[in-house]
Amino acid sequence: MSAEATNPGIPEAAGRKRGRPRLDVRGLRRIGRAALLGPTPRDGLPHALEHVAKVHRGHHPDADLDILSKAYVLAESSHRGQMRKSGEPYITHPLAVTLILAELGAETTTLTASLLHDTVEDTEVTLDQVRAEFGAEVCYLVDGVTKLEKVDYGAAAEPETFRKMLVATGNDVRVMSIKLADRLHNMRTLGVMRPEKQARIAKVTRDVLIPLAERLGVQALKSELEDLVFAILHPEEHATTRRMVLEHAGRPDPLAAIADRVRSTLHDAGIEAEVHVFARHLVSVHRVLLGRGEVTGADLGRLLVLVAEDADCYAVLGELHTCFTPVVSEFKDFIAAPKFNLYQSLHTAITGEAGEIAETLIRTHQMHRVAEAGVIALGNPYTPTDGADAPDGERADPTRPGWLSRLLEWQRTTPDPDTFWTSLRDDLAQDREITVFCADGLSDGLSAGVAEGEPGGLGGAIGLPAGASCVDAAYARHGEAAHCCIGARVNGRLATLSTVLHDGDSLHLLIAPDSAAGPSPEWLDHARTPAARLAIARRLAEPLPTAGRPGARAMGPAGDHPHDDAEAGQGAALRNSPDDGFSSWSSSTPASVLAVADLPGAALRLAGCCTPVPPDTVTGFAVRGGTVTVHRALCPVVARMAATGRQPVGVRWRGAGKTGHGCRVTLLAEAFSRPHLLADLTEVIASEGAAVVSAAVEPPHEQRVRHTYTLQLPNAAGLPALMRAMRQVPGVFDVLRAGRARQAATARR
Repeated sequence: MSAEATNPGIPEAAGRKRGRPRLDVRGLRRIGRAALLGPTPRDGLPHALEHVAKVHRGHHPDADLDILSKAYVLAESSHRGQMRKSGEPYITHPLAVTLILAELGAETTTLTASLLHDTVEDTEVTLDQVRAEFGAEVCYLVDGVTKLEKVDYGAAAEPETFRKMLVATGNDVRVMSIKLADRLHNMRTLGVMRPEKQARIAKVTRDVLIPLAERLGVQALKSELEDLVFAILHPEEHATTRRMVLEHAGRPDPLAAIADRVRSTLHDAGIEAEVHVFARHLVSVHRVLLGRGEVTGADLGRLLVLVAEDADCYAVLGELHTCFTPVVSEFKDFIAAPKFNLYQSLHTAITGEAGEIAETLIRTHQMHRVAEAGVIALGNPYTPTDGADAPDGERADPTRPGWLSRLLEWQRTTPDPDTFWTSLRDDLAQDREITVFCADGLSDGLSAGVAEGEPGGLGGAIGLPAGASCVDAAYARHGEAAHCCIGARVNGRLATLSTVLHDGDSLHLLIAPDSAAGPSPEWLDHARTPAARLAIARRLAEPLPTAGRPGARAMGPAGDHPHDDAEAGQGAALRNSPDDGFSSWSSSTPASVLAVADLPGAALRLAGCCTPVPPDTVTGFAVRGGTVTVHRALCPVVARMAATGRQPVGVRWRGAGKTGHGCRVTLLAEAFSRPHLLADLTEVIASEGAAVVSAAVEPPHEQRVRHTYTLQLPNAAGLPALMRAMRQVPGVFDVLRAGRARQAATARR
């Protein structure tokens, strides 16, 4: 079946009016006829190769066609006698794939490999033969797209083949360019297959190859693949969208009128520019329909303005926003901040005279070539520039984006084919990328265990999929060392590891010095990248060391990095203590010795909720039995009592607030959970001369934990120094007096 017959794209009439140029199906018919004539050369060039050569010379006038002729002769002789399921000679397939790449501007080496891409897989030709006749580079590309045999790999053949292609793509992106063109031609002729096989191939194309085309910026291939998949997996929606486009094809085109006005405006401004109406493909039209509920004639395409220089793009933008009414919310500058797939353009929208909105793309001619062909438009990315070689013998690869590096990293640790296949689909489902700026370094003693020159002491930009959390950033930055991450600062503010990051965020990851720290199971709920999820799952699957040995771990119920057995027992005993630090208690120093109330004869009691000490500003309230309870003025209880109409009783410290007496005070320590935190805090408290009356450790939440200590101080004057010392404990980010502590914690959250 011909490619044209199986192409369910935008109808021919609409395509002529405003379409993205379809890859040349008429040329493919000519190739098919020429293939039947055999390899007889005319003027030294085989008949079947003439159209490919003409297209190739259009992009590369000085291209050497001899190697293409040689590759065609080998491919034709090797595939001679083989037929496609459509009934055509098999050689029409590698010729069609080569024409697709030639139209996108691929260089000669890529075209040579595309002619030979099935020879090793389907004929007696060997890789050694390809290497001997065409060189190591062509051999590498052919090997990269050669499938693994089901006889050897069974059900794992498909995922392992894609793993092999991705690894090869990591070293040379032209491997995936050939694979995408190969899949496009196969999808065009998929109509001869059984419906269930069509659906299976279409789903793999949708889940793996279309996202890869998007990431490599090859929009011309991506859009046509989307339409072909749309027709197979969603035939009813495809038919409805196609019918809608046909209905609008016979009506006046509102975009054509706006394009004429734009041309006139730019001509009057002295800006040389081409203005085109650029069609949406069917899937794009369907997305507009889903988003807006209806489609107008102006929604079927966009205006495309092409200029010579980058500066001209902004000049055009200024004229359009001056002479037309712009839709400000639609403006995006992908020139100053290119997308992760090399895409550059200015996006805006302007309003026509009748109120129709025209989405407008402004870019240079080179930007347009890259927007359509992506990495293919770059030619051979490994050709040395000005004779400069990459350091350490590596090939400088401008097309090795961050997403590909991350993918290659995590696949190395995923030997299981099913896990790899699932993780690959999940990874490719992330359709946007953000950049986060890491300012990792030694801070608050948290990174003291990270040596200078190791990842924890470095900074720089990290590329992550949109929606990634601090957990993802930690594993992208530190790898396995991220198991010890206990918190983060995002844009200077403390944040939990579950915090979702946004493009341009500044991130400081806090790494515990104790290697006994480990991830919590709940981290899996916050991890979006396969690298993070796989690393966490591996660590959680490891058997825990024997209790009592150095480095023994025992995971808490909510992800706390708990203490050793001694600490755990101490914490449990303290939590079960009847004196929880919030109830009333009598100090070793009577309250009447410390303070005096304006109510004669009244007994005084210091409130346990805020534990006032000299020289705090205090007030009191009379309670049952004639006792006056003394509160700090900032205590929340004071506001509640006043709101109920209770009258305060004046209270003042004896001796103008002298602090020479011992006192009790309740402190709340907010910290990132880590091993030995309780032991370190109690050690500091003891070193400051305070005694622990009671303590409570709340269940940890999102790697944060709160310790509440009721302490007996020999002298109230030592309270500020004690609080400062507690804040210096690694992992502790705040120490507050009881009362306002809960208010402060709520405000932070």
